[in-house]
Amino acid sequence: MPTSVSPPAASAVAYHSRYIVGIAFIAALGGYLFGFDFAVISGALPFLRPQFALTAWWEGFLTGSLALGCMAGSLVAGQLADRYGRRPGLQLAAGIFAVSSVAMALAPGLGLFVVARFAAGIGVGMASMLSPLYIAEVSPAAVRGRNVAINQLTVVVGILVTNLVNYLLADQGPDAWRWMFGLGAVPAVLFLLGVLWLPESPRWLAQAGRVAQAKAVLRQIGNEAFVEATLADLQARATSGEPKARFKDVLGAGVRPAVVVGVTLAIFQQFCGINVVFNYTSTIFAAVGADLNRQLLETIGIGAVNLTFTLVSMFLVDKLGRRPLLLFGALGLAVSYLGLAFLLQTHAAPGLVSGVVLAAIGTYGLSLAPVTWVVISEIFPTRIRGVASSVATVALWGSYFVLVFTFPILAQAIGTYGPFYLYAGICLLGFFFVRAKVKETKGQTLEELEGGFTGH
Repeated sequence: MPTSVSPPAASAVAYHSRYIVGIAFIAALGGYLFGFDFAVISGALPFLRPQFALTAWWEGFLTGSLALGCMAGSLVAGQLADRYGRRPGLQLAAGIFAVSSVAMALAPGLGLFVVARFAAGIGVGMASMLSPLYIAEVSPAAVRGRNVAINQLTVVVGILVTNLVNYLLADQGPDAWRWMFGLGAVPAVLFLLGVLWLPESPRWLAQAGRVAQAKAVLRQIGNEAFVEATLADLQARATSGEPKARFKDVLGAGVRPAVVVGVTLAIFQQFCGINVVFNYTSTIFAAVGADLNRQLLETIGIGAVNLTFTLVSMFLVDKLGRRPLLLFGALGLAVSYLGLAFLLQTHAAPGLVSGVVLAAIGTYGLSLAPVTWVVISEIFPTRIRGVASSVATVALWGSYFVLVFTFPILAQAIGTYGPFYLYAGICLLGFFFVRAKVKETKGQTLEELEGGFTGH
């Protein structure tokens, strides 16, 4: 049965909750691929170092090559999504990821492995941009934050499951890393099959002038009052007579405030430093004397805490709002990193380091991890949402590459603890940026948000 929507002005409007959650979970399988490739490298690095005789430079580049592919995939996805729709891009992302997972598993040398990891990044980059964008466009305003956060939920489930599999495979010999990467083809194929069932985004259909099809999709999502209310919003801001969006359009004065917020949040989500903890868990715990078995167990604990706090965030993001969670995350991470840097510098017991690491992961899972994607999926006008989201996602992945590429080099030069003092300072700057520039978006339709962030 449809679930009634508040506020009172929309009391006649209702939507089909189970159907919406179902298509959101299918679209969010793209996030699972993101989580898989994000986590698999942490368990595989102890095997890849001797396999390919990795120096600090090559370790950083191999880890970051995924992000270079993600940047390319995000650029392709933006253009593809605005020209052909959101659904074809999701299908292509799944196919690329399936093939590249097998290629990484079979790679005979470092060169081919890096090329295959770059290709995997193309699929991850496309999915990381298109999955939250699609979910935002099919979700009613009242539950949009929760639904977009489903994408982050599947990311952390992917991280947790992958860390568990890595741990179970770790004693299978020096070629265990091949199985770690090859198993990524399984969720990719499931994602590809699921996308075949998804409807196209009704907002993209309306933007493309295919109003009858948009109305048919909206009727699957909600009742007739919901259909009419949504179409009225879309038609009030109709831009079907305008040319297709291009990348230079994101520089326009009207959309610049939204682009500045989206791109800065994307960069901050990476430069906050948490992905060093995800990707270099073994390096961090080796610095305080923990053995490989303990290091891999820590990755499972990290995944479990990340999942728990992401679930909490899903229930809070539409109640407390986006802005309070972002402020909490920035400040909480700054404090956590100061503690972690001190413990690593003084060679504290692994148990103490573990406690601070888990606190940082919980803070991130509650705040910056899901909420950044929610805000990026919401604040851009429909006509340029694909290319603007693409620009923000490219900035995110570029920042991820810089972060993971530089950490082994910095850790070798100034000690494993040194970079965390830097990340603490960045988090403090992020707190002041959110406080000054990020507006609350909860409870507003995507069309209402266009005026708030673009100044129209």
